[in-house]
Amino acid sequence: MARKSLRKSLQLPASLPLSLRVAFPLAIGVGFLLLWQWAVGYFDVASVILPPPAAIGHALFADRATLFQSLLTTLGITIEALFLAFVAGALGAILFARSRLAEVGLFPYAVILQVTPSISLAPLIVIWVGLDHIDRALLILATIVAFFPILSNTTLGLRSVDPNLRDLFQINKASSWQRLVQLELPSALPYLLGGLRISGGLALIGAVVAEYVAGSGTDMGLGWRVIEAANRLNIAGMFAALALLSGLGLLIFAALSVLQHFLLRRWHESALGDFR
Repeated sequence: MARKSLRKSLQLPASLPLSLRVAFPLAIGVGFLLLWQWAVGYFDVASVILPPPAAIGHALFADRATLFQSLLTTLGITIEALFLAFVAGALGAILFARSRLAEVGLFPYAVILQVTPSISLAPLIVIWVGLDHIDRALLILATIVAFFPILSNTTLGLRSVDPNLRDLFQINKASSWQRLVQLELPSALPYLLGGLRISGGLALIGAVVAEYVAGSGTDMGLGWRVIEAANRLNIAGMFAALALLSGLGLLIFAALSVLQHFLLRRWHESALGDFR
């Protein structure tokens, strides 16, 4: 009995308040930064190897205008790539759900795009598109990287419709368009949004990898800022750009999580306990 009561007292409630969800990770992050700052000073680590958080913050503030412009450049490419991946992935999933032959014939090639390392595709895409259209090359690569999770998740969602509801639509002689719009797409929406959350981070990764390969021919996004700072042994500046990339990734994930909650909160069990 004592063990059971202790176990119950240590368990967290199923739904945590939003304030605790924000404050707890922030407290861990602040504690980590304080430990980092202390460890660098205590062990006398050279700044060229690992700068302290204070130096990174100073570099971030000193170069804030340039870094902010680079952040906007990378964010723009990421959003455009995510939109294109969303459209292409959703349309491809509808095609696969409608035609088994199309899925058998084309899905393996989508898998090939997914498993091929993006850094190996980047030089080819840059060459094919041309250095005069380098931003287009970045957009293509980021779209390719973000495409597969949306395609696979949405295809699974379209094939996971409740058989009883499918039979009901068939009994009422619903058209193919009515089944798609009123039954299959709403049923697949949680899967699609789950894939979209994954693809948000992948689109950012694809944009940064493309900037690494394209180099100074880009519009100076955050990926290029990391390389530029590393080449100059400006390690604090490199960490500042990396911190912005991490923050941008968190922002994209949080925005897509809010979108998912907004669209699912009234009817799907996965979002019923969120943001309370």
